[in-house]
Amino acid sequence: MIAYNPKDWYKLILSFHKSDTFRMLLPAIIGMAIFSAIIVYLITCVWKWDFEGTIAIHSLLGFVISLMLVFRTNTAYDRWWEGRRLWGGFVNHSRSLVMKLSAFLPREDSAKAQALLTNYFFACKDHLRKEMSTKDWLEVPGVGLDRYTGAGHVPNAILTDLVAEIHRLQKAGKISEVQMLMMNDELRSFAELMGACERIKSTPIPYSYSMFIKKIVFFYTITIPFGISTTYHFWTVLIVSFIFYAFASLELLAEEIEDPFGKDANDLPTDEIALKIKKATEDIFRMSK
Repeated sequence: MIAYNPKDWYKLILSFHKSDTFRMLLPAIIGMAIFSAIIVYLITCVWKWDFEGTIAIHSLLGFVISLMLVFRTNTAYDRWWEGRRLWGGFVNHSRSLVMKLSAFLPREDSAKAQALLTNYFFACKDHLRKEMSTKDWLEVPGVGLDRYTGAGHVPNAILTDLVAEIHRLQKAGKISEVQMLMMNDELRSFAELMGACERIKSTPIPYSYSMFIKKIVFFYTITIPFGISTTYHFWTVLIVSFIFYAFASLELLAEEIEDPFGKDANDLPTDEIALKIKKATEDIFRMSK
């Protein structure tokens, strides 16, 4: 995710980041400008139409398209924000569980649970991206990373081992049944939060809705030159290009943030969040001993 100062207007206006929609849409904008120039040339120079143009129909249709794009953008942002809220839940519940583990267990008995808990969030982040990497994982005796390379659902496998480890510690008398029950809410919340993230990941915006918006924006834009060419002449090229840029950018932004768990510039910083959880876990265990 891009870090920026929202109060720095000049920098935001003049900067051209790789995720800027203008750069991404530039080929399409150029194509739309060329098309508009051809239509204006034919109408004003070849066919020499002299009818008075009107924008009444386009104004009405533009209002309807704007409402659709607002709904589309709000829906995509809701998915992005829900994803951030879910990963915030990971942070909060992980801290709660770590505090309990560090209070209940001596250092020598908590190493495996600490490693499993830390690795779980890296596995969640990679699972949502459909990839697998153990670069930042903790490896301690009893936690072999090769065990998870062939697992179909790595986060579930790690969480199962974490629950089994806590149960083993209870059987060994390291923690009591009451203490184990005190950690049950956090363990259950991890599975629920991961399931909610998978729901966002596996449920995109309906195909027909996304396809319709793209089509209506395209046909709306290419018909504008026929209505205003006799009034604005070659200024029509600039007007059409700007309208296409504005409408297409909203759809492009919605596409980017509706799946917030990837690696796009505006996606959630799940790498940083997982590393933050790892550091917080290490700090809590270190300070409690």
